[in-house]
Amino acid sequence: MIRSGNARTVASLAVVSALAVVLAGCETTNLGGMFGSSTPAAAPEPGVAPEMPATIRSDEIVGRWGLASYQDPKDRARTEAMARSQCKQPYTITAGSSGGVIMHLADQATPQELRLKGSPSGKNYIGPAGPTPGDQDREIVSFDGRVMVTRFVEKDAGTRYGNMVYVRCAPRA
Repeated sequence: MIRSGNARTVASLAVVSALAVVLAGCETTNLGGMFGSSTPAAAPEPGVAPEMPATIRSDEIVGRWGLASYQDPKDRARTEAMARSQCKQPYTITAGSSGGVIMHLADQATPQELRLKGSPSGKNYIGPAGPTPGDQDREIVSFDGRVMVTRFVEKDAGTRYGNMVYVRCAPRA
């Protein structure tokens, strides 16, 4: 015969054992570093990659730039010339305190520090910390050190701003 104290202990162990089995099938956090498990962390959402280094360094885009934009790819050469003419009132990209660059986000009056982010596809983006590509990111469509073309990822901003052409201004004499 089982005494009531032992019955409670057996019942408690049964509940704890059942709970352990249920929880073993549910991984909501990765505590592997704490308990020695090698279970990988949850995968990011499809189409959104974790942040990774860009192939373009932030110091490569710091400087003074003439800025213009176009919608139709046939207008790119003309727009580059227009951007070059804007060097008398350049758009200045400065270095951020955390290794990023100070630029404006779409529809924001105040510039802020943004990061250069890479992606598994090899594309580079400029935007706030977070998944790549994020809604506030702009893709660097092309960059040769002298001319940079970007386009906002978010469809509405991409339509309003078009392809942004930055032409590096000559250093001041």
